[in-house]
Amino acid sequence: MMDRLFALFKKIESNKDAESKISFVIAGLGNYGEKYRNTRHNAGFLALSYMAQKLGAQINRSKFKSLCADCMLGDKRVLLLLPQTYMNNSGEAVREALSYYKLTTENLLVIYDDVSLPLGKIRVRTKGSDGGHNGIKSIIYQTGSDVFPRIKIGIGENPRPEDDLADWVLSYFTKEEQQTLFDRFEDVLGASRLIVSGNAYEAMNKYNG
Repeated sequence: MMDRLFALFKKIESNKDAESKISFVIAGLGNYGEKYRNTRHNAGFLALSYMAQKLGAQINRSKFKSLCADCMLGDKRVLLLLPQTYMNNSGEAVREALSYYKLTTENLLVIYDDVSLPLGKIRVRTKGSDGGHNGIKSIIYQTGSDVFPRIKIGIGENPRPEDDLADWVLSYFTKEEQQTLFDRFEDVLGASRLIVSGNAYEAMNKYNG
């Protein structure tokens, strides 16, 4: 009798562990601190914060050099990750999270800003180079792979190419620009849901305009 109860207990615990297992890490890139909250370089932070609110998650747990939270996205349990390393060292946080959950970069989704896209336009990719983005460069360096899905969020081209690009990406969104971005975050959530469910190409077909 006790053996059967013990076996049943182990089965219940095993199912519980399986249900709680993180199957995807979703990282929104940006710089932490009030100073950077509404800057263009923080589009990834803003999008992930929107997703957390919609999914009923509070990104307030400190781990992996990040603020994070786990929640369900579709039928997958995911970790929402906001690296607190500053943009250029984002890979350190991502690598620690992937290592802890024993995941490969194919189970990583990165959401970040892109100066080559018009404001509010999104672009889904399954792999690729860093494209000059220091956060992505850090992730590729730390993980040793550029094969991971990503969602790029357009923040608009630098209107003064002769000026330092850093000045542009660290400039603040106007209220109108913030609204334009906010209106697209539901699409970012929709694309993320498809990607973690294994339908990245469907996300590309649906959201890459």
